[in-house]
Amino acid sequence: MVINQQIYHVKGLQYIIRPAYIRDAEELSHLRVQLDGETENLDREPGEGYMDKSDFEKLIQRDAESKRNLFVVAVVHNKIVGFSRCQGNELKRFAHKVEFGVCVAKACWGYGIGKGLLQQSILWADDAGMKKMTLNVLETNKKAIDLYEKFGFEVEGVLKNDKVLSDGKCYSTVVMGRFNG
Repeated sequence: MVINQQIYHVKGLQYIIRPAYIRDAEELSHLRVQLDGETENLDREPGEGYMDKSDFEKLIQRDAESKRNLFVVAVVHNKIVGFSRCQGNELKRFAHKVEFGVCVAKACWGYGIGKGLLQQSILWADDAGMKKMTLNVLETNKKAIDLYEKFGFEVEGVLKNDKVLSDGKCYSTVVMGRFNG
């Protein structure tokens, strides 16, 4: 599914949130590797679960055709700097909910891009009749947890010692959900 393009102005920066297009596939492939190397808040190390241009083309096409999926990008100066996805489920018992994930290039943190991606995803999910949005967030990512809570997400549980980070220590994953009706 797709959304209408939105323009934001935050702290002197203009960015656009729009649907992902097939032509974005190669840029998204490179960006995903970059983002994985900029923070340990994401699930992958750089290059793990690598998706090439063809993989992204298929994903973008599938999401555009699905009523249960959404793939949007954030663009600054004609360059993609972040993206988010909502992925639904075709099984009837889970068709009421979507899983949400978001990532933004470190150079663009602090401009509300993640917030904009989240807002557009919530608007889409509500319009699409989704009763629940779920996400996972690293316990140490307090800024993200606070943002999600401001948008109505609540902690549903904690996956203890879920990830091992570069310091060799185990960290927990916070499971959050937002309910709509």
